[in-house]
Amino acid sequence: MKTYAVILVPAMLWAGVAYAATVTNTDGEAAVLVIVEGESRIEVAIDAGATEVICPGGCFVTAPNGDRVGLQGDETIEIVNGSVVVK
Repeated sequence: MKTYAVILVPAMLWAGVAYAATVTNTDGEAAVLVIVEGESRIEVAIDAGATEVICPGGCFVTAPNGDRVGLQGDETIEIVNGSVVVK
């Protein structure tokens, strides 16, 4: 499964950078987001202070604290104390 995520995530990022959500982890430790796009479910680890591009075509994101947020794919979000904050 990890191999699938390693191949799929860069492909998704490359294919949809213009319409993708940007997430920055402001916490002091890595955070794992569960991303669901259609029938696809992957986990993405974002290091402390790192910024990643996710959800090129919209998705649902489950934050480390368990909150679930729907994204269209053009948002800027931050992880703050384990929560996803949409800006």
